[in-house]
Amino acid sequence: MSFFIAEAMAEPGAAAAQQGNPLTFWGMMIFMVAIFYFMIIRPQSKRNKEHKALMEGLAKGDEVVISGGMMGKVTKVTEEYVVVEVAANTEISFQKGAVTATLPKGTLKSI
Repeated sequence: MSFFIAEAMAEPGAAAAQQGNPLTFWGMMIFMVAIFYFMIIRPQSKRNKEHKALMEGLAKGDEVVISGGMMGKVTKVTEEYVVVEVAANTEISFQKGAVTATLPKGTLKSI
């Protein structure tokens, strides 16, 4: 049993010799933060700005797509809600955040 203990003990100088340059560590950390910023954070904030502009630009008569895939024509816009006509004489109220995209005029008639 004593032969296992002798092999498990390492020399104290061996651990110190294996330490790398601290600039390499910090360089890799900065590189990883930059990757996360340009691949995740920046595109997400750009999408948020575009969606906010879309919600602020909604007007009566716009043809929109709702987050569930439903399409319709905006008949009324309030501060927080949008009333969308999804079929003849069928109107549904949605929160503005549920609108995912606007469609070009005439898209609903061509479908």
